[in-house]
Amino acid sequence: MINSRVLVLNQSYEPLNLCRVRRAVVLVFCGKAEVLENSRGELHSVTQVFPVPSVIRLVYMVKCPRRQRKLTKLEVFNRDQYTCQYCGRQTRELTLDHVIPRRRDGEHAWENVVSACKVCNRHKGGRTPAEAGMKLLCQPRTPRNDGFYIPYHYFNGHDEWRKYVPQ
Repeated sequence: MINSRVLVLNQSYEPLNLCRVRRAVVLVFCGKAEVLENSRGELHSVTQVFPVPSVIRLVYMVKCPRRQRKLTKLEVFNRDQYTCQYCGRQTRELTLDHVIPRRRDGEHAWENVVSACKVCNRHKGGRTPAEAGMKLLCQPRTPRNDGFYIPYHYFNGHDEWRKYVPQ
């Protein structure tokens, strides 16, 4: 429970970071944050009882620059929500597929890379989707950069985060 993730919001209620329960309790104890969501129980010390937070909000504003997302496997899987873009199957065993193969001068860019299961990637091979008789579920695009985002798999078991995070 102490290693669970906690969503940290800025003073303006925009998502800022993820931290562990221990760090969140220290921030609340020191008066630097307040608990907004408590859905996991309590932590007991010798003299005090602390709520185990799920979402905390800082009492002061933190300015952070917007960073561009890097094109990595994990980022593509998050963008596609761990779904094969050809057959629609959700799985953790995905590969990257270039819509226009690199050997045909396809770029390694957000608009040309999708998640594909091993079966679909093997079936498509070095062809375009039209040549392989396959259709993309949705066109690949560069993900929006609204600042901080939460990786898709962290939402499992944290439904209370959804109202604070734009999706």
